[in-house]
Amino acid sequence: MSGYADEVPGYLTFRVTPQEGPIAAFAEQEAWQARERYPQLLGVGIPEFFHAREREEGGWQLSDYSSDTPQGARDMLGSYFRRSAKDAEDAGEQSAEGKWMAAAKRMDREVVDELTVLGGRFRIVRASRFIRMGGNGPEPPRPSDPDPLDADHVRPRGQVIDPYTGTGLADGILKLDLVRFVGVVPGAPPDVADDARRALATHPGGVLLPAVFMISERVDGSWKPHNPGASHRSPQAARDVLASYLRVMGPFELRLDDAAREEYARAADRLDEKRSNVASVAGRRFRVTRVERLVRIGPDGPEGPRPSDFDPEPPVEVHVRQLKEQGLWKEKDEPIELDERTRELKRLWEAEAERRAAQKKRLGRRVFVLAAESGARPATTHPQPRHVVSLSSPLAGVWGEAPGSGKGSAQPEPFPTVTRHTVGHGHEKPSPGQGQPAPRKWHGCAAGATRNGRQHRPWRDQRSDRRSRRFTWAGSGVRPSPETRVRCSIRRTPSRSP
Repeated sequence: MSGYADEVPGYLTFRVTPQEGPIAAFAEQEAWQARERYPQLLGVGIPEFFHAREREEGGWQLSDYSSDTPQGARDMLGSYFRRSAKDAEDAGEQSAEGKWMAAAKRMDREVVDELTVLGGRFRIVRASRFIRMGGNGPEPPRPSDPDPLDADHVRPRGQVIDPYTGTGLADGILKLDLVRFVGVVPGAPPDVADDARRALATHPGGVLLPAVFMISERVDGSWKPHNPGASHRSPQAARDVLASYLRVMGPFELRLDDAAREEYARAADRLDEKRSNVASVAGRRFRVTRVERLVRIGPDGPEGPRPSDFDPEPPVEVHVRQLKEQGLWKEKDEPIELDERTRELKRLWEAEAERRAAQKKRLGRRVFVLAAESGARPATTHPQPRHVVSLSSPLAGVWGEAPGSGKGSAQPEPFPTVTRHTVGHGHEKPSPGQGQPAPRKWHGCAAGATRNGRQHRPWRDQRSDRRSRRFTWAGSGVRPSPETRVRCSIRRTPSRSP
């Protein structure tokens, strides 16, 4: 197996590196526990779409915001081109301004998923979404997930898609699971399943994006996404959306009477006060759910939109022409008359906007008072985890063997992790342990795993029964064909040379 890394393309190499710091180690341990508590991986039917630019130093830079349709991402890319044209105009670069504006106008009239402007390569990128499911339902947010009280403080930042970037061991195995997973909702049209299988061969690699959050609802004995196209940057952002639904859209759509509206409003108040991940009202159950995201990678970069993806709207100029032909287009100066139902919805949203503005004002005052009492500067920080964490021994049980149990580790590398201390539940509180030798470097491939060049343990077929059973929420019972099997490698590399 010597020199195996030279035979694997970069987009199929999953680099696993030690995660520095106690918070990163805590998140790594939580990821391992999630594999046990929520073992099933289910696909969310609607993916996300970004626009991305290829970087000179390697990889692709994603946009800060995403859309639930390819055309939404194309419209955002057109807006980016217009902003770039304005910057070029301010800088006095007329040639660059003209090229940026020409690209923007092309996006307005054509369906373009990739183009080059001023030597820069742009592409619409598709990200698949997945959730973990266990015996008690979908996985909720983890204590290590950033969850500030003010959801607006979680600013979206475009991630760089680069297979060379290392991840923790748990995320590396999750990525390997997801690239072999056909995330097709049962009952989907045949072309959707065909495109998903084809993606296994054309884009066999993958890069994980930071987790997002959505709302799930218990319907007829099974959990389903409340709004499959929506995802939120933090758990609190998802709670705020659920609270707005309970105050505005829920009563409006269901045409509730005053008593039922008050019941929904009380449920929203409890959600705001307790910041819980679950909510129940009128026999309905909701849960804030953690969503994993994966961008598939192939020899030519990240995967673009698939032919079967839901994309109902044409480019803006084409859409305007269609509306004018149907007599539905309104000019800017033409008044728009609202019916009674629309005016009612407007009043509800205005009241909700006033309530949220007052809530933010109280929140800012509270943060300032707490900071003044402690002598610190006013700032919004992440809440402390709901468990006591401490540095402890290295991660045990990696690849079926306790770390440091082999021979020949004269100068081991430190690899700290954390131990969760459960207090007040009748369990003993373990004391932090000392640093222990780290696991040796492991190399895995489709043929087997090696340790110091010797085969140790065969690699399991990724098409296990756990991932190939049929699910009712949004899973896939489609097994990848033998022709789409991919040779992959997992290697753990130290953060510094020994």
